[in-house]
Amino acid sequence: MKIYNTMSKKKEEFVPLEEGRVRMYVCGPTVYNFIHIGNARPMIVFDTVRRYFEYKGYDVNFVSNFTDVDDKIIKKAIEEGVTADEISKRYIAECKKDMEGMNVKPATKNPLATEEICGMVDMIQTLIDKGYAYEKNGTVYFRTRKFEGYGKLSHKNLDDLQSGGRSLLVSGQDEKEDSLDFVLWKPKKEGEPAWESPWSEGRPGWHIECSEMSKKYLGEQIDIHAGGEDLVFPHHENEIAQSEAANGKDFAKYWMHNAFLNIDNKKMSKSLGNFFTVREISEKYDLQVLRFFMLGAHYRTPLNFSADLMAAAKTGLDRIITAADNLKFLIGNAKAEKMTEAEKQAFAKTSEYVDSFERAMDDDFNTADAIASIFDLVKYSNTTANEDSSKAYLQGILDLILKLTDVLGIIVEKEEELLAEDIEALIEERQAARKAKNFARADEIRDELLAKGIILEDTREGVKWKKA
Repeated sequence: MKIYNTMSKKKEEFVPLEEGRVRMYVCGPTVYNFIHIGNARPMIVFDTVRRYFEYKGYDVNFVSNFTDVDDKIIKKAIEEGVTADEISKRYIAECKKDMEGMNVKPATKNPLATEEICGMVDMIQTLIDKGYAYEKNGTVYFRTRKFEGYGKLSHKNLDDLQSGGRSLLVSGQDEKEDSLDFVLWKPKKEGEPAWESPWSEGRPGWHIECSEMSKKYLGEQIDIHAGGEDLVFPHHENEIAQSEAANGKDFAKYWMHNAFLNIDNKKMSKSLGNFFTVREISEKYDLQVLRFFMLGAHYRTPLNFSADLMAAAKTGLDRIITAADNLKFLIGNAKAEKMTEAEKQAFAKTSEYVDSFERAMDDDFNTADAIASIFDLVKYSNTTANEDSSKAYLQGILDLILKLTDVLGIIVEKEEELLAEDIEALIEERQAARKAKNFARADEIRDELLAKGIILEDTREGVKWKKA
């Protein structure tokens, strides 16, 4: 299996630190709003990477954090007149709902920055003791020039960074010894959440959070560190500097980064009006279509989102689902139980499609080619499976389709659709719950229907529903 390593700028053979095990850290979102479809790409991509490792028999310890203390969270809390903790808890819950809709497996651990402050303080103290950090008026800075390997991930050198001016640098005060130094700890401002430390009452810098959480839940050295390409510099570069300076060991063997997502060939931004949350997308499409769309391109290729491309993804996904449904129908009506000799030979040929799927995934997780292999298997199924086929042959092909799509996190076997009268009954129960002020149950019913592809709209004329 080969992985493209951002550090070396080439594909490298994957050799785990410990045989049969993979330690993987993926930077998670800052939780101050609903996640957008740009956040969705690394979630889907690295969930698929994890699934393929598990398919190959590895025991994967998959850690992905939530940044639950940040300027944006504090700003949102002030706007709403609530605590930062209330904002972060609300949007962690909403994020998990969206992840479930995209069939992203729960992480082995989702650490919260606010619950790991003690470890961060200890790591910062270690860096001070080793001469890699210093304190000025309650703020602690990292001495970037003291760390010899700084820039090895982003392939930037210190002189270029210096001449590039402050635009390339992490913000800090003029009291820094060097403009390249970045913040490890900052004193609190009025109205901000804060924690005790030897230097001031305050909070950690963003970069130290991931260094500490990765160390605590995966160890001082990990196999894979991953995230969006926007995190290469300064976030991941600074993580390397902190972790390797503190621990005296190489931090991660492989660095994986997914490329950006554009909307109609333009960068996604609120000012352009082309900013979409996953929740908004779920009102127009089944989130399985979003996942299938995301995996239709190699993760290191910039991806363009458009209505036409989503429609094409839906058509492609429907082809696979229809083939699986057809096999299930044939299985239910099959007369013969066991395969004939001819069927055994025909079934042996399916190994070619599994081999091509694995070759694609072994080549830096080429999901686009892996999907092409599934389409080839579907075509083969459509041409060889019929009402005369044995149950064993039909089941064998169906199991293969389900096995390969599951590696990609694509759900082919849909739950039985709700009947209109069942939907109306649940809407009535929701209305009764709202009248009784049992809002938790009302929300539960709405989420239950949404999970089954039914969207509720509260209008003046009453509650209306439609299929996603």
